[in-house]
Amino acid sequence: KPGLSIEDHKFLKIMDQEFRLMDGKWTAPLPFRSPRETLPDNYQMALRRAKSLDASLYNNEEKKDHFLAFMQKILDSKHAELAPYLPPEKEHWYLPLFGVYHPRKPNQIRGVFDASAKYDGVCLNDQLLQGPDLINGLLGILIRFRKDMVAVVADIQQMFHSFLVDEEDRDYLRFLWHKDNRLENPLLTYRMRVHIFGNRPSPSVAMYGLRRIGELSEKTHGQDVKEFIVNDFYVDDGLKSCPSEEEAIHLIQKTQNAMKLHGNLRLHTFASNSKKVMEAFDSEDLAKDLVNLDFDKDVLTQRSLGLLWDLKTDTFRFSISKENRPVTRRGILSTVNSLYDPLGFISPVTICGKIILRKIDASSFDWDDQLPEHLVREWETWKSGLSHLEKLCVPRVIVPNLSETTSRKLLVYCDASEQAVSYLEVSYTDGSSATGFVLGKAKVSPL
Repeated sequence: KPGLSIEDHKFLKIMDQEFRLMDGKWTAPLPFRSPRETLPDNYQMALRRAKSLDASLYNNEEKKDHFLAFMQKILDSKHAELAPYLPPEKEHWYLPLFGVYHPRKPNQIRGVFDASAKYDGVCLNDQLLQGPDLINGLLGILIRFRKDMVAVVADIQQMFHSFLVDEEDRDYLRFLWHKDNRLENPLLTYRMRVHIFGNRPSPSVAMYGLRRIGELSEKTHGQDVKEFIVNDFYVDDGLKSCPSEEEAIHLIQKTQNAMKLHGNLRLHTFASNSKKVMEAFDSEDLAKDLVNLDFDKDVLTQRSLGLLWDLKTDTFRFSISKENRPVTRRGILSTVNSLYDPLGFISPVTICGKIILRKIDASSFDWDDQLPEHLVREWETWKSGLSHLEKLCVPRVIVPNLSETTSRKLLVYCDASEQAVSYLEVSYTDGSSATGFVLGKAKVSPL
């Protein structure tokens, strides 16, 4: 396979030989490097980290409840098991645990198994092959999502945990947790049965598995299902647009069935700009906030790979952070980077912030230095205008009914300032035409 490193080839060779379906579940080994260092016994380090985690949970009742809920799901779903007796001479590894919150999900914690934690200068992740980058290009997925009139988003439930680890490798995924998931009970040794969030190869293992499922689906469910699974998922998030509601319903139902049949994966949390599409699925499979939806009354928004999608108007919108950051190099960088705009809808705005940041960088200010008055004024003027972006609505579809057009032209404009923008110009059978914004890019050259 051209363009891949020797290590990527080694990873793929291991997967091709040992990635297999057992009792309806895909199983894969931990792809160890060869040669590699022998892992030392890091039990004492894991014990210290476990006691530190306990202390943080006892000091924060809300965090404790969230973490216990997370661990209960791990145990109830049988993603972890009590570790069996291990002869002292058999190589193994303990994974320390910690919790992280998503900034947009303050009531939901994710437990991370810390495969990067070092003991005697060694960690598990350093001994594992990362694997090739099999994740689809974000821009391609988003542009195809804007192609047709009916759009659907979905995700795969606990994607990494959908792939089992070979039993002989599970002792490298040992961890300490409390009996019966009660902090007052003693710590016991468990081990993970599935590939975990935090392991270096897990994204490549999961994407490799998804592609295998896509290949198998072609024979049983058709070429369209294969193309959706292989090309239109960004890790566990799938985005698809179709010319009609019937096509969208049929494709998603077939894909849902194919994933269950060929890998026991659950495709769920659907959202669509079509009420008919939404009503075609069980309420338990809809996105959490859209279970009791009313397209005539409710303001329905869904995040699609970081973009805010208004289902009712079928437009992309922008949510501007109201956080007051200090007017320093660090604060300004944080504000500029908070404007997530992969398709360049607001490039004329964001580039002005980047130019101010370039002026600061050129003056060699430290990260938390007070800035001179003229830069503060320029920054405050630009920042005060950001609130107007919340009124901006960009149509999700590039042009209406693209599949019914008789001609298409891609018009690309660029200049020496390293700005470029592209539009799609189309004609229809009735003689009418339409033009739609496809993509914008703006880069600030370093001084």
